[in-house]
Amino acid sequence: MRVASAIAGSIIFLAVAPGVVAGLVPWLLTDRYRLPWSRLPGFVPVGWLLVVAGTVVLLHAFARFALEGLGTPAPVAPTERLVVGGIYRHVRNPMYVAVLSIVLGQALLFSSGTVAAYLVIAAAAMISFVKLYEEPTLARRYGDEYEAYRRAVPGWLPRLTPWRG
Repeated sequence: MRVASAIAGSIIFLAVAPGVVAGLVPWLLTDRYRLPWSRLPGFVPVGWLLVVAGTVVLLHAFARFALEGLGTPAPVAPTERLVVGGIYRHVRNPMYVAVLSIVLGQALLFSSGTVAAYLVIAAAAMISFVKLYEEPTLARRYGDEYEAYRRAVPGWLPRLTPWRG
């Protein structure tokens, strides 16, 4: 039953948090200001690549939280175990990286300067949240296990080889 509730909670949180941040808000912001390079070839395919890859990583990361961690990414229903498998062996914050990739992809797809500006604001908010809340909370909750993981796996730029901690 714990896995079922973790999956349900993760699906709800996926719709509420990343669904709004990476889906609804960029969609509402499109067509306000066109980027000057919007006519250059290659921006649309790169945009689609970022959106699709970001979505795949985001879904994988959410699944790891429910199945490996037996919890959700929501602070009100945290995982029972530290999640370090799958994509988390390459980067500590794959959900944030995925969401930012999706938003960047949309800025390119829609040639939207407004979405690009939103990307910068969202990135600053996410980095601040991780530094001021998530990292201290995880250090208190998981202690030495998290500290070893934090030292070995980068937060934002994925390592090429998986961590085998």
